Amino acid sequence: MSYSGPHFDPPQQRRSRRAPMTFALAALVPGALLGWVVYEGVGRSGADPAGHADAATPRSASGLPGDDAKVASPSATPPLKGKVVVIDPGHNPGNFRHSSEINQKVDIGTNWKECDTTGTATNAGYSEARFTLDVAHRLRTLLERQGATVKLTHDGDEPAWGPCVTERARIGNDAHADAAISIHADGAPEGDRGFHVILPAEVHAGGADTRPILGPSRTLGERIETDFAKVTGSSPSNYVGGGTGLDVRKDLGGLNLSTVPKVFIECGNMRDSKDAARVTSGAWRQKAAQGISEGIVSFLRG
Repeated sequence: MSYSGPHFDPPQQRRSRRAPMTFALAALVPGALLGWVVYEGVGRSGADPAGHADAATPRSASGLPGDDAKVASPSATPPLKGKVVVIDPGHNPGNFRHSSEINQKVDIGTNWKECDTTGTATNAGYSEARFTLDVAHRLRTLLERQGATVKLTHDGDEPAWGPCVTERARIGNDAHADAAISIHADGAPEGDRGFHVILPAEVHAGGADTRPILGPSRTLGERIETDFAKVTGSSPSNYVGGGTGLDVRKDLGGLNLSTVPKVFIECGNMRDSKDAARVTSGAWRQKAAQGISEGIVSFLRG
């Protein structure tokens, strides 16, 4: 139905729209061609061969190509990956409850000796066993961060006492450790202070033969002595080692029976007030662990 009124014009004859559309398309073609040429010459300059724009062009924080753009590199291999370190925390917090067990005698090659001892303590009662276990835990964390596989001879609660010095050596041997360290603190008179590292003496008796490990153990000990002094600020012992910070002994089963490079460290004298202030400080114990760690890393990296 059609309608015509005062506000409507009568229907007009429809004209063809083909001519104007043809003209418009003709006008658009040159512009499209020009855009394609610009894209090929400029827009694809940052595209990869497959045509994915900017896939191969690093860009700066501003989003534009720049010198500050960095390409991610693969993660570096941890320096101690593939290395095994055995840490022997001297004594055991539970030893005092097991006097009969720790007093049994074991063969250390040069003679028979007590399975283990309770260790010493500061005058205020902070025990060597607690100290050595704390430093061992800190040291384990540092070495594992470097990629090392770390084994402890005991962890304070397991076993409940010991283990015997013979077993401590065996744990390192069975692990084929690249380095082993036994952590201690001394119980000398007041005024005797400082640290020292104990190296194995040449022993070839009974089940003990330290000859294959003498050279590498000395190198390990020298590296630890140097780095421990540097990191902790402690001085070498003024009562053992003639100021060198090194001592050689053949009466320690943990060294005599070792078939892997191994040393002991006496981190300080717990009965001296100045050294006691250090060993009872958590911040200093962290430095002690760091110094030992750096010495071990230096040894293992050659």
